[in-house]
Amino acid sequence: MKSSRQFLGRWGETLAANYLTRKGYSILEQNIRTPYGEIDLIARKSYVDASATTIFVEVKTRTSRTYGLPEVSVTPRKQAHLLAAVQYYLQEHPDLDTDWRIDVIAIERYHGGQPPTVTHFENAIS
Repeated sequence: MKSSRQFLGRWGETLAANYLTRKGYSILEQNIRTPYGEIDLIARKSYVDASATTIFVEVKTRTSRTYGLPEVSVTPRKQAHLLAAVQYYLQEHPDLDTDWRIDVIAIERYHGGQPPTVTHFENAIS
């Protein structure tokens, strides 16, 4: 049985995947487990010149600002784990010969019928 926190996280990941799809990204994978942690989304952005970038996405969803904005929970420790997870994934997928970056998508879900706020931080972790 999933906790309400897990449910909120999955909901946010689905919203983020839909957001990226609308922006022209292709979703390659979701919820990839590595020895260093989970990668929420892996997407690809293709460009007119036939080049492509692989985007590893960390999704953070909050229902209030009690603990601050969602993106503040991507601490230096979390950033290090994400970077290690991405490097592990790239080693396991040598065929993935593209540029890459790590983005953060912050989602705030409000009550009272307001639409959620989606903020996309490109190249958030290097």
